[in-house]
Amino acid sequence: MGDEKTVKRNSFSSSIGFVLAAAGSAIGLGNIWRFPYLAAKDGGGVFLVTYIVLAVTFGFTLIVTEVAIGRKTKQSCLTAYGKLNKNWGWVGVFSSLVPFMILPYYSIIGGWVLKYMTVYCTGNGSSASQNGFFGSFITSYAQPLIFNAIFLLATAFVIYKGVNGGIEKLSKVLMPILLVVVVGIAVFSLTIEGEDGRTGLDGLKVFVVPDFSGMGAKDFFIVLLDAMGQLFYSISVAMGIMVTYGSYFKDDSNLLKSVNSIEIFDTLVAFLAGVMIIPPVVAFMGTESMKNTAGPSLMFVALPKVFEQMGTVGSVVGAVFFVMVLFAALTSCISIMEAVVSGLMDKFGWSRKKAVIIETSVAMAISVVICLGYNAFYFEARLPNTAPGGSAQILDIFDYLSNNIFMPIVAISTCILIGWVVGPKTVVDEATKNGERFGRKHLYIVMIKFITPVLLAVLLLGSFGVFS
Repeated sequence: MGDEKTVKRNSFSSSIGFVLAAAGSAIGLGNIWRFPYLAAKDGGGVFLVTYIVLAVTFGFTLIVTEVAIGRKTKQSCLTAYGKLNKNWGWVGVFSSLVPFMILPYYSIIGGWVLKYMTVYCTGNGSSASQNGFFGSFITSYAQPLIFNAIFLLATAFVIYKGVNGGIEKLSKVLMPILLVVVVGIAVFSLTIEGEDGRTGLDGLKVFVVPDFSGMGAKDFFIVLLDAMGQLFYSISVAMGIMVTYGSYFKDDSNLLKSVNSIEIFDTLVAFLAGVMIIPPVVAFMGTESMKNTAGPSLMFVALPKVFEQMGTVGSVVGAVFFVMVLFAALTSCISIMEAVVSGLMDKFGWSRKKAVIIETSVAMAISVVICLGYNAFYFEARLPNTAPGGSAQILDIFDYLSNNIFMPIVAISTCILIGWVVGPKTVVDEATKNGERFGRKHLYIVMIKFITPVLLAVLLLGSFGVFS
């Protein structure tokens, strides 16, 4: 049965197809709203340097491992771990649970982006900058559900078209456009002059120049935790995606070279997202306002105000910006759904059509409940990561459980399985089976066995609020 699946399995037509699809997965809302906010909060260049060091060590270790597991087993995340070692199949279940939980709320946020893009593209951008616009939109009943449904169905359509006809085809079109738009807005951001003589270049300084003023060991530890948490968002590890995409990666392609390309692409876009967002926000609102504007409110509340202050050009920049964010959200959401659909196909032998219809229906039902968390099912909860004075709703609870609890558990389990049960040689051999050179081989072995699981355990403890 296993051989039959291997023969029938789809694969990316080329390494570039794999890299663009995997980079499309990695470059999502996490890069665009979370990375700039954390960089501004955590001393600019201090966060940036910490992130880059972690990307080439910690991030590299996790991506290589997951892509190699996928290519070696030719299975998606749900069944791949059990194929490596039959006693470790439970990791695959946890790994599949992450994208299953993320999909319903990610599509809701994708719907929010679609709403804003519609507002800006129809020339009504100034209304989005009004106080209360975002709040009144997400607490209304019909609109969030409609935009969520459109976004989720668009995702499902691409997945239904398959690996080559859907995912790869779309990634080859959207990713180059995304990169051009991000570079364009980033360059424009540096030319902006805001209030009190502050310019975009002042904002760039906030972003890239390390600011150690008043930073003690505990503060740096928080920066380290933030940068590590951001890497999960940024490179799509521990959510089954890289294992699934790895299973479509051709045996004769260079795995290490492709992983390096994904890392460069992803880090470049995360950096450019910072250049795109921090300079105008600092120019018009100041550094402190930037630091205090966390998460979704940065994109849906602060930036529309910045676009409004730019005058006529702001409406155009706003429209282009939200089109670009929509592309990023869509390519990420596609990879999240594919991880679940592919798992259902491998585990139960379902057709792609059946798996897509069932998963889309379940995600739609759950997303309705999450949407109603802002009105009919509204309540206030507190989580270990809830900001002081803030409260968590259903969406925040789903996000916390998937990203802060399950993802570190999946990643720690993967490190133990590869580092200590089947051995790092499993991944090293898979990555070098065409005679490729593994440049960071010794670093990889030390990272997977010792450093990465310890860092992840610290991250998990941080998620439980141990250090706050």
